[in-house]
Amino acid sequence: MRAGVAIAAFFAMAGQAGAEPLNVQNHRFVCDRGVEVPATFVTGPEDAVVVIHVEARQILLHLEPAASGARYAWPSDGAGYVWWTKGDAASLYWREAGQERLLLTCTQKM
Repeated sequence: MRAGVAIAAFFAMAGQAGAEPLNVQNHRFVCDRGVEVPATFVTGPEDAVVVIHVEARQILLHLEPAASGARYAWPSDGAGYVWWTKGDAASLYWREAGQERLLLTCTQKM
């Protein structure tokens, strides 16, 4: 799986490879308009990331503080995707200039 390569490279660069086992979970989400979003969630000893496949690209996002659920985004003030999950539901947003626009509402495929 290509997401595994991206994740392994991320943790190797972060100096976490080999420190403690990583928890890796693969899920598929069915979204509005029949769009499917594969997501690989990886939790390491010091960080958690998700790799989602959106618009024919793999997007690596880091866990951010959230009042509820798990929120992942690229750590910058620039434009980018936000993936927010809670239970079996997920939402994909586009963040730009301090505003977030909902792109997809999804449910985890069982």
